Amino acid sequence: MINRVILVGRLTKDPALRKTANGTSVATFTVACDRRFQGQNQDNQADFINCVAWRQSADFLSQYASKGRLVGVEGRIQTRSYDDQTGK
Repeated sequence: MINRVILVGRLTKDPALRKTANGTSVATFTVACDRRFQGQNQDNQADFINCVAWRQSADFLSQYASKGRLVGVEGRIQTRSYDDQTGK
């Protein structure tokens, strides 16, 4: 099985850098990817993809990337869900 994705889009806000308990860097960010087609009222549409970068990639991203910058991201897709008192 292959699970590989390449995204090109703009950052919706500055990446949020944090450290795990053992000191590993983790950056979370959202990439807005434009769609090729336009909506019924001729507005461009975009998908907002939540991303996570680890270790040196997280450090580099938090240092050099900022809101509105065009970025290319290569990685894999992983879905997550959780159950709380009201359901999912």
